[in-house]
Amino acid sequence: MPEGMKRTAVLLALGALALVPLGLAPGSALALARRHLVVAELFTAQGCVSCDKASGPFADLADRPDVIALTLPVDYWDYLGWRDTFAMADFTARQKAYERHFGLRDVYTPQLVVNGAAQASGDDAAAVTGLIAEARHDLDHGPLIKVRRDGRLSIGVGPRPKGGAEVWLMRYDPTSHDVQVKGGDNHGAVVTYRHVVRQLVRLGAWTGHEAAFKIPAADTEGTRTLILVQGAHGGKIIAARVLPGPQA
Repeated sequence: MPEGMKRTAVLLALGALALVPLGLAPGSALALARRHLVVAELFTAQGCVSCDKASGPFADLADRPDVIALTLPVDYWDYLGWRDTFAMADFTARQKAYERHFGLRDVYTPQLVVNGAAQASGDDAAAVTGLIAEARHDLDHGPLIKVRRDGRLSIGVGPRPKGGAEVWLMRYDPTSHDVQVKGGDNHGAVVTYRHVVRQLVRLGAWTGHEAAFKIPAADTEGTRTLILVQGAHGGKIIAARVLPGPQA
């Protein structure tokens, strides 16, 4: 190739890179994260006898770098005689939104929801693996999520889902917890929780245009912060990003 043509090719390549948003250069860690990130939400409870069967498949998901596996303990099994130590009514409300979205007859545990788009029993390893494989590219074209210099959260532009979209903040504990169940049907069992969600906050609506939101303070030290852009009322997740660093 003549020297002049080589210089032109280099300049064109540099120009193309200049059009790529900061942090999203081809092959960068953030670009890969956006392309392959899958959000898997496990609805479970310490008082649920059958939920232990989901521990193995969920542990496999929690170890995968391309999956954000989250545990959301629900509170509707507390009446059996043991109050789940991590359960929140907000998690139950979130699961019920999925119930309506998927047209299910009732909520159940262990339930695994993938990218807000599909669900299966959390103890069905084959079904879980299949859903994760199908969801690998769900978030390819969602809006860019980043933290601005002023500390506010920025959600970029993109197509808004039919029915509207919401921005959610989830803070989860990246460690594991062993809980000794001392009552109810699961009395005497030791339940191991990984990636327990400790805070769930709806930041507001997203209209498809660039928007900024205040990031609330963390309730629990050492948690990681996940931001979701999701169809309203338990719809499909169209963008997700774990913010850098633990939250104090």
